[in-house]
Amino acid sequence: MPSSSKLAGALRSYFGGWELFLLAILIVTIIANAAISPFFLTIGNQINLFQLSIEKIIVALIMTLIIINGEIDLSVASMMGLAAVTFGWGFQQGFPMPIVIALVFLVGLAGGAFNAFWITKVGIPSLVVTLAMLIGFRGLARVLVEDRGITDFPEWFDALGQQPILGPFPLSILIFFALLIILIVVLQFSGFGRKVYVIGNNKDVAAFSGINVGRVKAILFMAAGVISALAGLLYAARVGAVRGDVALGFELDIITMVLLGGVSIFGGSGSLFGALLSILIVLNLRNGMALANVTGHVQTGVIGMLLILSVLLPNIRAYFGNLYAGRKRLKQRDGKRA
Repeated sequence: MPSSSKLAGALRSYFGGWELFLLAILIVTIIANAAISPFFLTIGNQINLFQLSIEKIIVALIMTLIIINGEIDLSVASMMGLAAVTFGWGFQQGFPMPIVIALVFLVGLAGGAFNAFWITKVGIPSLVVTLAMLIGFRGLARVLVEDRGITDFPEWFDALGQQPILGPFPLSILIFFALLIILIVVLQFSGFGRKVYVIGNNKDVAAFSGINVGRVKAILFMAAGVISALAGLLYAARVGAVRGDVALGFELDIITMVLLGGVSIFGGSGSLFGALLSILIVLNLRNGMALANVTGHVQTGVIGMLLILSVLLPNIRAYFGNLYAGRKRLKQRDGKRA
């Protein structure tokens, strides 16, 4: 039988220290939630736990790749809102449903391409471009519907977002896991994934090595637009109504999930496994606080604190790790001199 220290060392070498830390937090959170409410571990609550935040966690997957690439997209939630409103507007105009759905994805692709143009061709930082489009996409959504809500979608459409289609799982959860598998394969086992990491580490070195940096970034931002549009469509199906403020403020949860998962805000490091663990932590925290009747404002405050900690803790860990490594090298050098 291997000792506990050897087992811990093997897990650390395979998953990484931060992922093990997240796994420990997740286990503690689940135990605490189960103690708070006897309903927490029921299948219905676990499905509900995913379903209530499914749009956020779908977008968090592509956001993981964007931040590993050394960029950020603050406009994803506004694109979700614009896509949902586009669907509602098209339905209200009486367009055939296949055309309306195609229009939604076209809007997402165009929005992502618009961001990519200013970032890759003009050279404006993604933080600035996507912050501007956070306002721009939201403004377009409000122009389309003003302050009105659009409801009474077809029953089959609402059923796609609300009813299970495979066992207890609705369509949106199946889409999440399918997208997770696809992006893990792309990021960890493809040449494109390696380019994402290399550019995130140093885009100048990547360019000198022959990588088309602009193309990789453009693909990521257009994918973010399309996936955000998909999330907006799923939101419309789940809620059965759309307004101009759909997905307002979702950026906070999405970015928290990614950064808490160990993805460096500076790019070049991180994994979808870590992001998945942080997604589960955030979902369980929100669900546990809801079961404990904690208000939404307090929940948002807790997620905001998590966002701060997700940026600070890895840097503190890296600082002390470098300090320890430096002292170890000094001791080795002094030992050789002696």
